[in-house]
Amino acid sequence: MEFRKLTEHVNYFDGVVNIGYVQSGDTGLLIDAGIDDSTVKKAVRYLRENEFPLTHLFLTHAHADHYGGAAFLRKKYGVITIAPKFEAAIMENPTIEPLYLSSGNDPLPETRNKFLEGPPVKIDRVVEEGTVQIGEVEARMITFPGHSYNQGGLVIDNILFAADSYFGPEYIHKHKIPYITDSSFHEASLHKLLDLKVLGAVPGHGVFEQDFKKTVRTNLDYYEKLTEYMKEWIRKHGEVSHEELVAGMCRAYGVETQHVSAWLLYRTAVTAFANGLMRNREVTSFLKESRLFFSLK
Repeated sequence: MEFRKLTEHVNYFDGVVNIGYVQSGDTGLLIDAGIDDSTVKKAVRYLRENEFPLTHLFLTHAHADHYGGAAFLRKKYGVITIAPKFEAAIMENPTIEPLYLSSGNDPLPETRNKFLEGPPVKIDRVVEEGTVQIGEVEARMITFPGHSYNQGGLVIDNILFAADSYFGPEYIHKHKIPYITDSSFHEASLHKLLDLKVLGAVPGHGVFEQDFKKTVRTNLDYYEKLTEYMKEWIRKHGEVSHEELVAGMCRAYGVETQHVSAWLLYRTAVTAFANGLMRNREVTSFLKESRLFFSLK
């Protein structure tokens, strides 16, 4: 985990999941907290060794790889925790994530892991889109739904902390069908990114780029091809059950997993593209023999 300086006040820890750090006067703001205590401890160690303040923590969204170390930070250092509306409710009650991934059933033991359920953390302040004053740091929060329900990015000193509103190319090709909850919402967020006028962006996964919009367009192109493949798959078969669609898309994109928890994420991701097609009135769903089917309109 390497500490990278971007402006006089804005920095980030470059890691598997990036952690932002902004200092203004006596305010030290972390943006996200990594997947667990050991991850965020590395960032805290650097701050303490360099006598940087640590007073606040902004959590972009309620996925455990971004908030897993938050409870430790709040308890150990008394940081003030801040998060977007709705995301805050999940972080305070993290069993909600394995619960919704399990379609509302009591989660299977395999899904009760640190990748899907971080330690619960009390959120001291819930914020909505717009200007946000965090101690001596002035920020603009922008919502980017589609990867999670009310994900929030921060613009500080004209640098965007973009959370998982877009992904670095390596992340996309590693996961093949990246996790999103609705492709139409996610696409709208990607277009919102293209309209932003900032000096550069730090994604949740990937590196800081001044010309980040090129990477955003790469995301859009990838999702467009995935969407077109799904439409062609449905067209070829006439009508496709939900189970067949998930299995077919995973086969087509080389997704292989033996773990229920990972499969639940891919099921959600594939369904997200079907949801997007239905919102755009290109695909319809119907029940047949007690199963959910999709067909082109």
